[in-house]
Amino acid sequence: MSVTVSIPAIAVRREEAAEAIGMSLDSFERYVQSDLRLIRRGRLVIVPTSELVRWCEENAAPTIGG
Repeated sequence: MSVTVSIPAIAVRREEAAEAIGMSLDSFERYVQSDLRLIRRGRLVIVPTSELVRWCEENAAPTIGG
């Protein structure tokens, strides 16, 4: 019997990062990517999930009348 262990991602590909914050890859590359620290190894580019959380927290605005 094999056991499947789910390991939380600490970094994801750009496509997954865009999906995680609810936008297209094109919008992610245009509006978000330049604000993030990325990990680059050759052609591989990955985004630390902590950077996504930081970006969301810094860019969230209170709702009017909230």
